[in-house]
Formats: sequence, C-alpha cells, structure tokens
Amino acid sequence: MTTSVVPTPSAPPAKGPYAHCVRAGDWLVFAGQIGLTADGTLVDGGVGAELDQIFVNLAGLLADAGVTVRDIAKATVFLADLNDYAVLNERYAAFLGDHTPARSAVQVAALPAGARVEIEVWAHAG
Repeated sequence: MTTSVVPTPSAPPAKGPYAHCVRAGDWLVFAGQIGLTADGTLVDGGVGAELDQIFVNLAGLLADAGVTVRDIAKATVFLADLNDYAVLNERYAAFLGDHTPARSAVQVAALPAGARVEIEVWAHAG
C-alpha cells in the first residue's frame, strides 16, 4: 500500500517534520493535534481551552480531507494529567455528539509546546 500526504490548509503550522494528514488506502491518519492557534501558538486558558482549539483544528482538518467527525473510527488522547479526564470527556462528547469511535486515553510525562492534551484520530474515507 502506498501513502500520500493530504493537503491541510486549515492546519496550524507543524511543530516538526511531519504531515498533519496521510492517506493510507481507505484510511486517513491524522497527526496528534495540540491546542495551537492559526499562528502556531498554544491557546491560553488551560486544558478546556486547549481541547476546544483542538476540536476546531480537527474539524478543519477533517473538512480539508473530505470527511466528517462521523468518519472517525479511532482516537488516541494523551493527557499531561489524568485529573483532566472529566474535562476531556465533556468537551469530547460535545464535539462528537452521539458518534462514539474507539478511544484510548493515557497520561504522558510531557507534550510539545507545554500542551496539556494532544489528540490523534484515524478516519475511514472509503
């Protein structure tokens, strides 16, 4: 199977040598997103504000790739503090509505740019 980079004009600037979205067959693999604004700075306001920005960014990336939140099959969430799990669940449910893809959530030691949360998703684009 070959892979190809999907153009993502909505994405904030990448914080490293990676693509925000890669197509692999019928799958779209989205790089982990942190709460970066369009100019590449981390949004102020803590984990809730970061989650809100992540979901704004993900909505744009999904649209750039021609899919919607209903096409998300898997999400992986990285939290700097598992005590933020309830805030995650509240914002996550608001973003996805009644769509419930598979999900993993883990606590990590640190995230890029001092972020409190990062989310990566896989979407089916068959």
